[in-house]
Amino acid sequence: MKGLFITIEGPDGAGKTSVLSELYPRLDLVAEQTIVKTREPGGIPIAEKIRQIILDPNNDEMDERTEALLYAAARRQHLIEKVLPALESGQIVLCDRFVDSSLAYQGAGRRIGVEAIASINEFAIEGTVPDFTVYLDVDSDTGLRRIQNNRKHQIDRLDSEGLEFHQRVRHEYLKLVEANPERITKIDARMSFEDVVEATFQAIVQRYPEYFRN
Repeated sequence: MKGLFITIEGPDGAGKTSVLSELYPRLDLVAEQTIVKTREPGGIPIAEKIRQIILDPNNDEMDERTEALLYAAARRQHLIEKVLPALESGQIVLCDRFVDSSLAYQGAGRRIGVEAIASINEFAIEGTVPDFTVYLDVDSDTGLRRIQNNRKHQIDRLDSEGLEFHQRVRHEYLKLVEANPERITKIDARMSFEDVVEATFQAIVQRYPEYFRN
């Protein structure tokens, strides 16, 4: 049995990282293989340093294409150093964001173009695609309000973008869901936190009963 690559996606304010933190121990209890929980950008020392550069609110002069290339660079190193070795050894990789985020944020949000971002990332990932993606959907107004109300959340360069930017991001995510129905499952992140965690858990374990006891 080969490894399983699962990603969690969503616009800012969807609660993605919080859901993943609750989801991981639940999945770990029923998983047949070891689960590797990781994130993008980051997950390894080199990529975490790149993350700091990308998200630092003081780096407000960063060019959009520089940002896109930094994401792709962090993704490449993370993939080679952590994700692929785990998959090759038969483990389950549970990752906070992957290429879909770049398509939505840089391709649509930054208006670089989805095709251009896809090309940059294809060079980085060499055909690696998640087996399954859970997309947590929330409207941009609600998402931004959640960020502003969550004092524990440090505002980064992307959070500080305006409403139209975040609307473009969400619109592209919804297009990706529509274009990839076999890979991406959409969950309404406006539900209670507990319901979102439960829906995400069930989506994964029901999709892959050979990997999870339910």
